[in-house]
Amino acid sequence: MTTFMKRCSLATVLLCGGMQYAGAQQAPVSANYDHHAAFSPLFYTADGNEFRSSGGQPGPKYWQNSADYKIDASLDTLEHRITGTVVITYKNNSPDQLPFVWLQMDQNIFRSDSRGTATVGAVGDRFSNRNYTGGFELKEVSLVSNGKTTPADYLVNDTRMQIRLKDAIRTGGSLQIKIQYSYVIPEYGTDRSGRLQKRHGWIYEIAQWYPRMAVYDDVLGWNNIPYLGASEFYLEYGNFDYSITAPANMLVVGSGALVNEAQVLTPAETARLAKARNSDQTVMIRDTTAFYKNAAGNRTWHFVCKNSRDVAWAASRGFIWDAARINLPDGKKALAQSVYPAESEGTHAWSRSTEYVKGCIEQYSGKWFPYTYPVATNVAGIVGGMEYPGIVFCNWKSARGGLWGVTNHEFGHNWFPMVVGSNERKYAWMDEGFNTFINGIATAAFNNGEYKTNVPAQKQAASLFSANEESIMNTPDVIGLRYNGVAAYYKPAAGLNLLRNVILGPERFDYAFKEYIKRWAFKHPMPTDFYRTMENAAGEDLSWFWRGWFINNWKIDQAVKSVAYIQDNPENGALITVQNLQQLPMPITLLVKQENGKSDTLRLPVEIWQRGSNWTIRYPSTSRLSEIVIDPEGALPDVNVGNNTWKP
Repeated sequence: MTTFMKRCSLATVLLCGGMQYAGAQQAPVSANYDHHAAFSPLFYTADGNEFRSSGGQPGPKYWQNSADYKIDASLDTLEHRITGTVVITYKNNSPDQLPFVWLQMDQNIFRSDSRGTATVGAVGDRFSNRNYTGGFELKEVSLVSNGKTTPADYLVNDTRMQIRLKDAIRTGGSLQIKIQYSYVIPEYGTDRSGRLQKRHGWIYEIAQWYPRMAVYDDVLGWNNIPYLGASEFYLEYGNFDYSITAPANMLVVGSGALVNEAQVLTPAETARLAKARNSDQTVMIRDTTAFYKNAAGNRTWHFVCKNSRDVAWAASRGFIWDAARINLPDGKKALAQSVYPAESEGTHAWSRSTEYVKGCIEQYSGKWFPYTYPVATNVAGIVGGMEYPGIVFCNWKSARGGLWGVTNHEFGHNWFPMVVGSNERKYAWMDEGFNTFINGIATAAFNNGEYKTNVPAQKQAASLFSANEESIMNTPDVIGLRYNGVAAYYKPAAGLNLLRNVILGPERFDYAFKEYIKRWAFKHPMPTDFYRTMENAAGEDLSWFWRGWFINNWKIDQAVKSVAYIQDNPENGALITVQNLQQLPMPITLLVKQENGKSDTLRLPVEIWQRGSNWTIRYPSTSRLSEIVIDPEGALPDVNVGNNTWKP
């Protein structure tokens, strides 16, 4: 034995010693830990197929349908009404014939008889209706074929519309739908859109403003979960060509590129905009002096947004407007811009917004995947924080770190779910959680960590594992409002941090995570596509972690049980026994200090818990141990840190 041990490196000694001296102690002793359940081999309930590979990438026959939109809308500021016509070209790329199609009618949530209204508690919440409208008012729903328009056979049910077709759409075929509609803009649109009156005029933040195609996919077929307010969206990709007619004294900003600048901007604004496109410093495009230049009549703003899942826009006569250049990988450029009322101006407030937009988008583009839209617009208004492709709505009162935080978060959504098009209605954690994770990395990098905060995971255990805890793997409409923020945002983000910092290490994690984004850019991944990609690209079986952190509410509790010296002599080495006292196993890090002043940090893999909740490590001490600390950097949200430290 002695000769064998001498041939082992320190890391090998730790493992060899554990196997030799732990022996019969490997049987589980914790009533809260079952190693067979933790490391059960049966995790995936279905094998990969030709549509979704077992390796996590889209299969050779992966498909998804598409929807292109041509929209002409007008804004009536006296009645606060949108009137529009949308022509949708829907392409069936599925192997199925489609005898009917479904559309999302989100404005119907604001009707007094909507499901969203009925499912809000008496005390209300952030996403509850605060005033009622008539929802979408439909003037015409028709089908267009070979230039001929015929009335559609349709049925509206709450926030969904079904169009029943005389002839099914065949594989490779397309359908053109024309809808004329109008609706009254709610003042508070469940904190996703709305209007706010400031001293220089109304600010309109317009979203969910046209009927949108529901997704038909290879997993569920039609995805028809009603819009209740708390859950967000699942949308097809396509190209958008849309025009907004508004009073001539208003500034309109929207998703995509403004393609008629010469018709809607003054020569001075055009020149300043050109300067901003070549400036890393913020350039003022329109200031308060423009508020009093009233123009008669209306003006039409024309936007184009390609390969997008949605578009949104904003308008006001009281917008200050500034902009700067965004530097993207491979020498590409985009434009960062902000519009906000005079009440939001200030060097500690919205006057820094464009700097924040530029900073976070450059960070995400360099770290994960290049920004895909020509413009990134931050709008100050009534909405607390909401994301749309290339444009976000943030609260007009936000300032300092709060403004950085909401701007950073909402623009992070341009990666999840605008680029990686997950199903937010079912899996909010694949949207909010992944975004919250990348937000933390961007915050640490921005302006030399100006807004960086260091809160060890150990300090987060109480909130992650509170009395209100629920599984991440629930639809957001099911999770209690008191825990929804944790389940959708913070716990999945904390899980990715554990994967990156504790389990895989940054190099392996970052490579796998970027591979996931690249594989599923502008596609529709499911949870198992993420799991499989991370495992295959990082080279690690992580089923124990998905099972514990995402599927169940397993907790972490690592403890130092005991210390003994071989032959009662510290110079012969120490036997350190550690325990896993809750159901979620994790790698373990030990800081071991000796009375002679020497110390070592030992890192052992999660596999030490495969045969039970006890593990004994042989440590080559040369004097008595003075202290042992589990997880000295606080990287794990351990529910009981009181047993993490041992002293003689």
